[in-house]
Amino acid sequence: MRLWHRDFWLVAVANLLLSTTVMMLIPMLPKWMLYTDGLTTEETGVAMAAFALGLFLPGAFCSYLIQRYRRNQVCVWAMLLLGLTVLPPLYVHHISYSVVVAMRIAQGFAFSLAQMVLMSTLIIDTCESNQRTEANHSVTWFGRFAFSLGPLVALFVNHMIGFQMVLLVAGGCCVVAAMLVLTVHIPFRTPDDNVSIISFDRFLLTSGWPLMITLMVISSSIGLLLSLPLTMEFYALLMVGFLLALLAQRFVFPDAELKSEVVTGLILLIAAQLIMLFAPSSPLCSPLLGLGLGLVGARFLLFFIKLSRHCQRGTAQSTYLLGWESGLSLGVGVGYYAFSNSHVDLLHVSLSLSVTAFLVYVFVLHNWFVAHKNR
Repeated sequence: MRLWHRDFWLVAVANLLLSTTVMMLIPMLPKWMLYTDGLTTEETGVAMAAFALGLFLPGAFCSYLIQRYRRNQVCVWAMLLLGLTVLPPLYVHHISYSVVVAMRIAQGFAFSLAQMVLMSTLIIDTCESNQRTEANHSVTWFGRFAFSLGPLVALFVNHMIGFQMVLLVAGGCCVVAAMLVLTVHIPFRTPDDNVSIISFDRFLLTSGWPLMITLMVISSSIGLLLSLPLTMEFYALLMVGFLLALLAQRFVFPDAELKSEVVTGLILLIAAQLIMLFAPSSPLCSPLLGLGLGLVGARFLLFFIKLSRHCQRGTAQSTYLLGWESGLSLGVGVGYYAFSNSHVDLLHVSLSLSVTAFLVYVFVLHNWFVAHKNR
């Protein structure tokens, strides 16, 4: 059976829409918190970072839920819950700080559960065993494009219509994603008799913590950048960089040394951050950022998969998700909390994190990975 069949496309597009929803909120929710809800920059930073806490809440119960209930229905309910958590600012103009934080935690919870089921289970169910690595790699790229597509759509809709329509579009993406998942044919599997309610299965690959920490450092450096007032042109050119990364993976790195892709990607990230620091009006920084991010993100996913043992592929995928998304939200939160009035200092910290990740990877992490990989 070929990989790119109907069910696979449906799951891939659902992942794009789900990730687009979350990314639409990053440039828009802080503005609402600051200028409509009246939160301080520190409160806004904590609220944006609270998303990271929500990401980890459903993980220990994920394996139980998809064994106890139909997996596609668990994913659908999580998507619909995410859609609901996006809507409160539509109906209440002033929400208390504690409720805003709870809303962000709920968004992280719903997104994490939907993604864990989608990426660690439904994708695997729609392809043959020898296609699973390619399937994981391909579907994750759909989510990666949402990194630029979501903010681009949010800024455009906000400019043309307004903030309320941004929330409606974000919620609508969740509904459409849920409808797509409902139409996917998922083979029925008899639940195991002895399923633990709490488990690390499909949650955390404990042996991969050095990879996860390094990934969090990298994504935190990018999250800091997302707290800056970026333009539609920036996100559009970021997508160009992602396209270049896809081409580079296909034609430049297929037979290259294992270390070269991450090293090249991190150097490009550092170069983009230097350009943002010293030549902020240059159109080169955004494509370079997208190119570097695409190379590093795709290769780290393969590292997690190669590090996992038999039947741990879903766990590896979820660990990658948690490392990437939690670092991103923490970076955004710290950006608003500590650097809202000092963009130059923010760029210095972001650059320092990328340089640190580069040094750790080159001198420590790569050799560790080679010694511990299982595939």
